[in-house]
Amino acid sequence: MIRFTKGPASAPRVEKPSHRFTVGQMVRIKSRIGIAVKDAETFHVKATLPAKDGSPQYRIRSDGENHERVTTEDNLEGVEAVAE
Repeated sequence: MIRFTKGPASAPRVEKPSHRFTVGQMVRIKSRIGIAVKDAETFHVKATLPAKDGSPQYRIRSDGENHERVTTEDNLEGVEAVAE
């Protein structure tokens, strides 16, 4: 007699959102209505973090600050590097 057993049910595959920015890349926080953002304030991506509410997160830091920030990708925009 042949017996068939059911294996553990596999969870549905969930696609992880990929990060648009890479570690070391320069980014800027997008301006929001009613909130002023310094035009020249740029940040370097220090680390990529897991997604929050479907949006990848990043740890970023400005050269002019002593702390790091965590934000989601939908709050950031890329900055073109300026050749000196």
